[in-house]
Order: sequence, then C-alpha cells, then structure tokens
Amino acid sequence: MRPATATAAAVTTLIGVGAAAVAVGRYASDAALKAPPGRPLPADPRLTVHAAEPGRVTLTRALASLRPGVYGIEGPGVHAVVGPVDEGAPHAADTVVRRLERVTQGTLEHGTRVRFTPQVHRGDPRTALGVDHRDVEIPGELGALPGWFVPGSRTTWVIAVHGLGTTREHALNVLEFLRAHRLPVLVPAHRGDAGAPRSPDGLGHLGDSEWRDLDAAIRFAVRGGAERVVLHGWSTGATMALHAAAGSALRDRISGLVMDSPVLDREATLRALAAARRTPTALLPLAVRAARGRVGLRVDPMREAADPAALRVPTLVVHGPDDALAPWAASRRLAERRPELVSLHTVAGAPHAAMWNADPERYEEALRRFLTPLM
Repeated sequence: MRPATATAAAVTTLIGVGAAAVAVGRYASDAALKAPPGRPLPADPRLTVHAAEPGRVTLTRALASLRPGVYGIEGPGVHAVVGPVDEGAPHAADTVVRRLERVTQGTLEHGTRVRFTPQVHRGDPRTALGVDHRDVEIPGELGALPGWFVPGSRTTWVIAVHGLGTTREHALNVLEFLRAHRLPVLVPAHRGDAGAPRSPDGLGHLGDSEWRDLDAAIRFAVRGGAERVVLHGWSTGATMALHAAAGSALRDRISGLVMDSPVLDREATLRALAAARRTPTALLPLAVRAARGRVGLRVDPMREAADPAALRVPTLVVHGPDDALAPWAASRRLAERRPELVSLHTVAGAPHAAMWNADPERYEEALRRFLTPLM
C-alpha cells in the first residue's frame, strides 16, 4: 500500500473509531442526563410480587427488598407502601415478606413487577396527607414553575427540593413533621419536572443550572414574607441548595441547609449511573467525558460550590455508606473540614436519597435538633 493510501486508511479508521466512541459515550451518558423525574433510577432492581394479602406482601428476595424501613413500591399503574420485613412470616427461601401498609394505586397481584422508591406518597399535600395547601406559580428564568405552599405561623420557611429519580412528591415524606413545627413549607418544581419548562438542551445538569430555579423559589418566599429560609434538598436537590447558598443574591436570607444524599462528586455519580445501565467498564470514561461535554461541567465541577471554606450557614448532611450513586465519602470529608458548621447524620442500609425511609424516627429527630435554633 502506498504511504498516502495507508495514511488515508488509518485516518478513516480513526474517524470511525472516534465516531463510534462519541456515539457510545452519548448513549451511556443518557442514564444521568435524560432521567425523567419520577422514573426509577437504573440502579433500582425490578422485583416480583409473589403474593399479597391484607397487611403483608411477598417479594423476590434481594438486597433491595431486605432494606430496613418504609418505602414505596411502584410499577405500571401500581403504587403501595411497605414497612419492615416480617421475619416470622412463612416464606420460600428466595422470597421476603414485608408489612403492607397501604395500596395507594392499582392492585398488587401475583406476578406484578415493582421497584422500591423513597416516595411513599402519591398526589399533592391535600390528596396524599389531608393537608391544606395552595398551588402557586414561581416566576423562573425559563418560565413559571409550579409549586405547593403549605402555610405556617413562623417566619422561617423551609424550601424542599427533590433530586434524581423522584418528583415533588418526595418532599411529602417530611411535610407532616415540618407542619407540626409550624414551619411554612414551599415545594417547588424545577426545570424538567411535570408542568415546568424544559431545560433548553433537554438535559439534566445535576444541579449545575437547576439551582437557578431554586433561587427563584427563594425570591418567591422572601416576597411572600419569609424572613429566613432553610433549604432542604435530596440528591441533586441538595447540590442545588449548596449552589444557592454560595451564589444566590439572597444568600443572606438562607439560615441553614439540609442535604440528604448530596451529589458532591458528580463524576462518580455519572460513572455509577452509566455502570448501572450496563455500560462496559472500559467505556465508562467515555460516558463520563461525554456527559461532562454535553452539559459543560468542569473537570472538578463541585470544587467551588462544595468548598468547605465557602460554607457560611449551619448545615445538616444526612447520608450513608450504602449510597451507590452519590459517594458518602465526599459528605464525610465536608463534615470533617467544617465541624463547627456541618453535622453529619449517618444512615446505614439506605440507598440513594432514602435516608428518611431507612429510619424515619431518627431522621426526624436529627432534623428537629438541627432546625430548633433556626426557627
């Protein structure tokens, strides 16, 4: 082969390989960047209902179905709430029996396929909990953002914002607790949620742009009479809270942060999501690089927002070592570097953004201790 011909063939091969790599990277990065709110994350396994009767449900035995605590289980047209494992109930070796708290939608039948979810409620505060609220519209930079507002007598508001794999309904887990302490609660949607504007590129940015919708919610709260606000975020919602505390023009009104399962190492989260989509290990760097490039994330995107020296307000981090999507080590480092401001409440046996589910009583007690001086 002549040198020129060989060079052309080599270049063509490299272009083909490069194009294939880009295509693979874009596909794998979709696991994180195009995850619609409310759709289970790819790391959540599907389980089979083997039997259901009043007060009990039998599920496929797996690490997920053995988790301690209270969870929602959901499938096509089905949502129910399960409590702790019933160790004394008879069952086959490959199944587990859990207490069935209630069926909120559809019917649990033999063969129904379900996934665990931290969302234990369906609907809005009124339909799910019987709590009066107002549907509000929050002016955001991309358009109106729907929200729920539950009034309270205090001048400190809590703004609760969900993250990956969940919807506004996630905040209903702690709404009754917050209401019992007479705290006004604002639960805003953000870009990409149902009823809210889409991101211009149609992608999620792991909090990097979504935090500006939380900033709009802070402005709404202040205009509504809030003297101070506490930001309570789950997953990328916690990341949004951290960004707002650092970059909001109203950051002086933020008196505290509650960060449940915060995504502080987004590269690790992107890698975990791509791996859960069964991306071959050798291709994971391509997936992460593609995701970073598509949304403009820096190589170390959280360095400024998660800089311990940048924290100015008391912060409660609720996280655990069993979180496979957002490494607990990053939360632990944050707490170690600013012990005078950051408290770490460690929860074992809980998956991502399900710290309340694993032990509601301990979670709410930690929340009570943290919020009391901020009320």
